Amino acid sequence: MYRKTKHIHFVGIGGIGMSGIAELLLNLGYTVSGSDLHSSAITTNLSRLGGTIYQGHRGEWITGADVVVTSSAIAAANPEVVAAREQFIPVIQRAEMLAELMRLKKFGIAIAGSHGKTSTTSMVSWLLARAGLDPTIVVGGKVDSLGGNAKLGQGDFLVAEADESDGSFLKLSPVVEVVTNIDLEHLDYYRDLDHIKETFLQFINKIPFYGAAVLCLDDQNIVDLLPSIGRRIITYGLNPQADVYAENIFFRDGRVHFIVKKGGAELGGLDLAPPGRHNVYNALAVVCVGLELEIPFGVIAGALRTFAGVQRRMQKKGEVAGVTVIDDYGHHPTEIRATLAAIKEAWPEKRLVVLFQPHRYSRTQALFKEFLTCFHQADVLVMTEVYAASEEPIAGVNSRVLLEEIKRHGQRNTLYIADIGTMAAELPPLLQDNDLVLTLGAGNIVKVGEELLLLLDQRHQ
Repeated sequence: MYRKTKHIHFVGIGGIGMSGIAELLLNLGYTVSGSDLHSSAITTNLSRLGGTIYQGHRGEWITGADVVVTSSAIAAANPEVVAAREQFIPVIQRAEMLAELMRLKKFGIAIAGSHGKTSTTSMVSWLLARAGLDPTIVVGGKVDSLGGNAKLGQGDFLVAEADESDGSFLKLSPVVEVVTNIDLEHLDYYRDLDHIKETFLQFINKIPFYGAAVLCLDDQNIVDLLPSIGRRIITYGLNPQADVYAENIFFRDGRVHFIVKKGGAELGGLDLAPPGRHNVYNALAVVCVGLELEIPFGVIAGALRTFAGVQRRMQKKGEVAGVTVIDDYGHHPTEIRATLAAIKEAWPEKRLVVLFQPHRYSRTQALFKEFLTCFHQADVLVMTEVYAASEEPIAGVNSRVLLEEIKRHGQRNTLYIADIGTMAAELPPLLQDNDLVLTLGAGNIVKVGEELLLLLDQRHQ
């Protein structure tokens, strides 16, 4: 980055994606400031690293900044954005700053897709670290194995999660890309599924002629793009037509085991701590990236075997009095189905109690029909009100209406609790020995599981 840019200000610095970039810039010696509505462990950590963090949004917070970075969640009317434009200070998207960081390294690896980005990015990062390549890492989640969501490495590679939500991932220029899947999502930005597919096609065709796109051959929306792709591709999946594919998948002791083949030849076995068929796909993508970088399969298998997972991705929070609590970030119907299936495969003997908090009114409205049947593997479904995520309510779109329709589509044993603040206290009478409670959603539903564990512990002391 041109060194006349010395002071970088982030609006919404407490977000998981924004904070990772801010942390890297602090480690590179830049002056970093930022604002967020609430203080958190993330903002506290950035302060500890030398960042200047403000609570709330005010125009004067940008004083002295050479550039202002925003996420897709920040409105144009934000006072800091308005002040920056009035002072002719450049206002850029998060992805543009990430692209600048990627240019500092010889090779960028970007992981995109509607689902599985964070887990796959984390796995790739862990693989490169275990292979001795010392990568720079920016992930959209806290990776237990890596101790956070960002790391400045001295090696040639930068591994980053590529966020497609507002199309800004087109600003990135990686050498290797992964596209895990393409699904109907982010309809506040995209017109329809065709628009989403067109944007992913642009992303794939941006890689240089010497690069490679790693693509899931089991995803029909990706397959639809294949005739229009003009770059080298490496495919993976459960389909034996893929370049790299899995066979003999089975689940044991909360882990998933399978055989990996390439071109019909067996490479070896893999076993993963994060359970679920969707993590088989994620791991296959990692195998493809590793082989592309000429990392031996034995090293790849060893790294995946020791990968501890990502916070808020099927993360075990605790077990008290025979009740296990797991938390997951899933908020799209496709993700919900995959998570529930993974839990049933890993813990078939447990009754599954799902605590779901819909995320955003716009998403709840756009995917209303898809939500109606995605919870069928839940033995009990408890729903609280929509997490607004700064959106204004939409008339007729709420959790009570959604849950009533879910019941009409065959879901048994449902309960609506409007106030998330009372949710944990209302749950103990409903629970049985050997229950598995899953807190599910991209909002603040995670705190319900944590409160529930405390309550159960207090009652059984």
